[in-house]
Formats: sequence, C-alpha cells, structure tokens
Amino acid sequence: MSATLCLQFDVGNSSAKWRLMAGAEVLARGVYRREDEDSRTQLLACSDVVDRIWIASVASEEAEWQLGTLLEERWQLEPWFARSEARTGTLVNSYQQPLRMGVDRWLAMLGAWHRRPDRLCVVDAGSALTIDLVDASGQHEGGYIIPGPSLMERALLLDTDRVRFAEEAVYDLAPGTSTAEAVRHGIALAQAAAVRVAMEQSADPQRSLYLCGGGAETLQRLLGGAGEWIPDLVFEGLEVMAAEHGLDRGFV
Repeated sequence: MSATLCLQFDVGNSSAKWRLMAGAEVLARGVYRREDEDSRTQLLACSDVVDRIWIASVASEEAEWQLGTLLEERWQLEPWFARSEARTGTLVNSYQQPLRMGVDRWLAMLGAWHRRPDRLCVVDAGSALTIDLVDASGQHEGGYIIPGPSLMERALLLDTDRVRFAEEAVYDLAPGTSTAEAVRHGIALAQAAAVRVAMEQSADPQRSLYLCGGGAETLQRLLGGAGEWIPDLVFEGLEVMAAEHGLDRGFV
C-alpha cells in the first residue's frame, strides 16, 4: 500500500510555506507567493496526486479563498482550514473568543505541547514576535505580540527623519558604533530582551523554550543558544490538530 500524500500549508500575510508529506516523510517543500509564477508552478507540480490538503492561515478571507480555489482546481480536493479552538486535546486556550487568536500561535503551542506536555514558552519569530506561555496542565496562560525586526525598523525610519543609513548591519547585542548598527542592534536587544523577561517572570519552575518562524535562528543566537529551534513547529501542530479531528485516518 502506498503512503497517503498530504499537502500542508503555513500561510502568512505575504507568502505560504508548504510541504508534501508521505506519512512522516517530507517529499517536497517550498514557498508560494500569489504574484510569483515560478512559485505557483513549483507548488502545482509537486505531485500529480494529493490525498489531503491541510491549511493553517492567518491571511485574509479573500487570500484563503484564492488559495483554496487554486488547490481544489488542481487536485479536486476541498482543503481543510485549521482554526484556533477553545481546546485541542489537553491544550486549553485562554481567549474568550478563541478564533481571534492567530492559528499559527495556537498550532505552534500545540506542536510544542505534543513534544513536551509541561511548562512551555513558545516563541514565533516572524513579521511579529509572539511569545506564549503554557502551564504544566496545558492551560494557555496568555502571551505577547510584539513587532518583529522588519516592522520595528520600518516604524523607526518612517517616523524619525534623522535616522537614515545605507550600510548593512547584522543583528547583534553589542552597542552600535554607527546609526545602522545602533538601529539593528537596538532591535536585536529589544527582541531578545522581550523573550528573556517573559521567561524570567515565569521561571519558577523553569519552562521549556521552543522557537519557530523565519527569524528564530537569529533570535536563538541572540539568546546565547537557549531553547530548541523547530522550523516546522506550526506544521507539527497542524498534524496534531488534524489527528484530534480524525483527519489522519488512513495514513500509512
């Protein structure tokens, strides 16, 4: 019997990461952008046959509809869109209106909880930096949403006429000796400090730290290597939620 093929998506506001799974094996992966014909071609050519399509999306309803239509026309399958829930398994949401929580946050927590059902701090370093805390019983204790590095820099440049620079500067924690360094190092300091303060405020007993998102590798470096970087943590949570809903039946 051949393995069931599942096409999975982690959709942001500007692009969508995808991976094609055969059971636990990743057969292909890529990034899809609506205006990028090459990325569209790569996605639609990833497999002649797909058995299931699962999507985690924080994009607009229109963008979700466009993606869903594209996939349904290609593979004659209606995609399943994951949504944040009041409870998934033993993980309990703190929001009175769970659907208002970005599903990427919920799935990242769910993926981390599935790996280690204990006190957690889950950080998603993307366009925004999100920090979520989970207690040992699986209760979400709340979280923080902070502008990510690009948004911080854009806000500074838009609203501060004299802060301008052309040279490149990496994110680092040392005091900057140029405007470029002062901006980038200041942003790095703010991002790393936010995670450290969140961990310190809730450190009795210590929490396990999980990081994901496009900026997670840099953030982990700024944190001195702390935590565990799991690039596919949202995808892992998507699989956990699908299993809770019985959508994984028939997988090989």
